[in-house]
Amino acid sequence: MPRTGLRLKSPDLLVTESGADLEGHGLKRTLGPFQLVCFGVGAIVGTGIFVGLSDTVAEAGPAVLVSFVLAALTCVFTAFSFAELGSAIPVSGSSYSYTYAALGERAAFLVGWCLLLEYGVSVSAVAIGWGQYLNELLENTVGVRIPAALADAPGHGGVVNVPAVVVMLLAAVLLVRGVRESARATAAMAVIKVGILVLFCAIAFTAYDAGNLSPFTPEGLGGIGAGASLAFFSFIGFDAISTAGEEVRNPRRNVPLAILVTIGCVALLYCLVSVAAIGAMPWEQVGGKPAALSLIVDHATGSAFGSTVIALGAVVAIASVVLAVMYGQTRILLSMSRDGLVPPVFARVSPRTSTPVANTWIVAVVFAVPAAVVPLDVVLDMTVIGTLAIMAVVNVCVLALRRSQPGLRRSFRVPFSPWSPLLGVALSLYLMSGLPLVTWIQFAAFLAIGALVYSRYGRPRSRLAGASGEQSPGGKRPDGAPSDGAPSDGTPSDGAPAGGEPPNGDPAAASRSSVGA
Repeated sequence: MPRTGLRLKSPDLLVTESGADLEGHGLKRTLGPFQLVCFGVGAIVGTGIFVGLSDTVAEAGPAVLVSFVLAALTCVFTAFSFAELGSAIPVSGSSYSYTYAALGERAAFLVGWCLLLEYGVSVSAVAIGWGQYLNELLENTVGVRIPAALADAPGHGGVVNVPAVVVMLLAAVLLVRGVRESARATAAMAVIKVGILVLFCAIAFTAYDAGNLSPFTPEGLGGIGAGASLAFFSFIGFDAISTAGEEVRNPRRNVPLAILVTIGCVALLYCLVSVAAIGAMPWEQVGGKPAALSLIVDHATGSAFGSTVIALGAVVAIASVVLAVMYGQTRILLSMSRDGLVPPVFARVSPRTSTPVANTWIVAVVFAVPAAVVPLDVVLDMTVIGTLAIMAVVNVCVLALRRSQPGLRRSFRVPFSPWSPLLGVALSLYLMSGLPLVTWIQFAAFLAIGALVYSRYGRPRSRLAGASGEQSPGGKRPDGAPSDGAPSDGTPSDGAPAGGEPPNGDPAAASRSSVGA
């Protein structure tokens, strides 16, 4: 069998398994293209633009527009790759599943491990800031304020960040009720926060002064590059769209369409916001300010109206990011559990709501704890390096599958291949190179731990290897059954199917779990 050491899983098998029943019911295809685009906007537009814009301006000056364009281009090349892979392998596993088909099980597990870092740490970090904006909104509207000890991040005057826990638990409640309900909430929040950013642009342009754009590049090319690295944070999350592959109607068309439309719309919106912000106030007065958008609106209107509007936008934006990112995290774990690489509890789907209920609550509780009591500033770079590593791998997957699966059905194909994927890899590595050495050391240690978890837990329990009758060095099949006395085809002497008990007691699932070419 070619390249069995990689434990490749064929795209056809991935698609077949995605339709398998779990506890008698599977995930339902209820999302249309509009809902999927709203989901993408919900996952991307958040604190990066509401808060991070001022930091980008501090680095690039008026050339912040160029920084956002460069960051968008970095994401566009990888978005092309996600679109092609999402059209060919429309499953919940996203980059984890794509890597399983292109590069093998070990690489797939490490990508899934990085996704835990990207989604888990980022959702905790995003939730931490929710209490500050909630306090600002409450104070400006009803005159009530949550004590700092219960609303601020630990290390910044807080003891236990109660709002962070609340927003994560509220997101979990919505997610377990059903994907349709979650999609409606995400769509509503996406419309609100985009509307607030459009309103910001309309107000800021009333105070527009072209003189504020001169000199355009006060910090030179170095400032533009540094600004692009910061602006990249504002685009993280678009890959979450591909985690909805099993709950989208006509996923081969709608997943790539939603990815490309989302990136295009968000990039245009960010560019408009940056131009409006710099045109309304000199960049020196915007750069580094903690609430720059509120400051600009207050300056343009001559009132305190801006802080209330922006606080509302930030509260909605952060809540929608938490909801969308937590959704993506649960679907990644569901796919990994279906393959036997993480505990089976993550693959259980409720027959009543057609959602992974236990999975969702575990994710909410586990990541609510650090959001409540741990300052996460020092690990934010880890989230970025993990995300960029995943983006580089996804581009490599396109090239690998073009070579190994030339006849694979692809509703969308990356234009100008192989140059587009190669540029995606190069730009991802370029942004990674700008991160501190300590981040690289931490990331290497994180990957080493992931490799150990895979070798000790994932590899011995892999359903793919169990179905093939592969033996571990200890003389047992990966599912733990003894190999002594078993026929050479991997079928135990009692006649039970290879690989032990089929997932969720479904005999048909065992027959589907064969090794890909």
